[in-house]
Amino acid sequence: MPALKPSEYSARITWLGVAGDSSRDLRAERRAQIFASYAGFEGDCHAGLTRASCVRVTAQHLKGTEIRNTRQLSILSVEELAQIAAAMELAHLDPGALGASIVLEGIPDFSHVPPSSRLQAPSGASLVIDMENRPCVLPGRVIEERHPGHGPRFKSAARGRRGVTAWVEREGILQLGDRLRLHLPDQPVWAPV
Repeated sequence: MPALKPSEYSARITWLGVAGDSSRDLRAERRAQIFASYAGFEGDCHAGLTRASCVRVTAQHLKGTEIRNTRQLSILSVEELAQIAAAMELAHLDPGALGASIVLEGIPDFSHVPPSSRLQAPSGASLVIDMENRPCVLPGRVIEERHPGHGPRFKSAARGRRGVTAWVEREGILQLGDRLRLHLPDQPVWAPV
């Protein structure tokens, strides 16, 4: 019996990007096609097989400890970006300002897709969803430059809508317009939750 089952859901890639240096500027530059390697997207500040632990995992590891990089990619949805923009009283929110790797259209409540789900491209490239990406203040700084007075609204507007972090399980090409099929873990929800 397979541990992962193809679902009825798929999503179309509407945006691909590479973020150069998030310590200086979170912005990602748009691409039409990207090779997803085991280390992530070449040239992206979040690429690599390992990374230094950050504030999000200090309950498990001291800050700066080398750990497996399950945060290679930041994947958002068109639908949730529109909800964030509306909550911030903006007509549109540029995914590049959020340091997005991929923006998808077509999966409802995308930020809450179960961890360990897979998104598989026509090329065979397979991305493993690690977990919901919690909003932080960094995108707000970039948004503030473009839309004065709106940047500080990002963190609260993005709560529960910031997408997911993911890592590459199988290498392959990703292209604008590709349809990614969602595969879900074949297990019940943990009862104590």
